[in-house]
Amino acid sequence: MIRKQFLINIFSILFLICWITYTPTYAGEMGLVDLLTSQLGVTKGQAEGGAGSIFQLAKQNLSVEDFSSIAKAVPGIDKMMGAAPKLEGSSSSLKGISSMMGSNKIGGMASLTSSFEKLGLSSEMVDKFMPIILDYVENKGGEHAMNLLKGALL
Repeated sequence: MIRKQFLINIFSILFLICWITYTPTYAGEMGLVDLLTSQLGVTKGQAEGGAGSIFQLAKQNLSVEDFSSIAKAVPGIDKMMGAAPKLEGSSSSLKGISSMMGSNKIGGMASLTSSFEKLGLSSEMVDKFMPIILDYVENKGGEHAMNLLKGALL
């Protein structure tokens, strides 16, 4: 009887050690996709594609050096950008319209809206993704990286 209780205590302690060892790492290192899915109720594919669309737009509007500052702050950014919907044909017409109006950002926002719609998300979701992504980049890469991203998007 004492031996059985001793074994139960040993297994309980081992379980507790394993739980303590692995749980804080997961909770403290929640990725951007996890944040978007938990805070906005979107699917993993929608979170990846939506964030990827935002990062693609930023990459178009930034120098290679500036974009690398953002990329360093966001693990998995290449995967997210790969999950973003491809815009066939419409991007050149949007660029033409936006250049006539004097703003690449207008065309960029139109392409973001189109990307989000292809993911099954409303255009209003762009505005919901932005603050979460900006906060994440600031927390992981600092204020400078966040300001670069914000400047490229807004």
